[in-house]
Amino acid sequence: MEQELTSIKKWNIIYPVYINSKKTVAEGRRISAAKACENPNCMEISDCCSHLKIPHAVEIDKAYPRDFMQVGRVRFQLKKADGSFWNPAITSKKALMLQIAELVPKHHGRTKKQEPVVSSSVAGPAKSGKHGKKKK
Repeated sequence: MEQELTSIKKWNIIYPVYINSKKTVAEGRRISAAKACENPNCMEISDCCSHLKIPHAVEIDKAYPRDFMQVGRVRFQLKKADGSFWNPAITSKKALMLQIAELVPKHHGRTKKQEPVVSSSVAGPAKSGKHGKKKK
């Protein structure tokens, strides 16, 4: 177990900020805004790593150093001990970030979240908050 933990410490890291289209390069985005996805979280990134068959570990308690309100990161391993790649299609950290950014919008959690939003906007008219107390 301890051997496994020391090896995880040497794995590469992806913070959700790296592929967030809402962030600027100065705020930490690492890929182009056109290819990035909107507000990813570490669990979605983890699911994408599973889909791509890349070993990974989620660290929920860790924060992004530039913006400590961004909590969570994913550690991953591109190469096996013998030097061959886990997924031959992904040979660099940037290639992995681009693949994940492509997969996150198709994530099953996101597609389910969008459906109720559409149905709730159809339900009756909403009151506007303009009406205050009437003066006597």
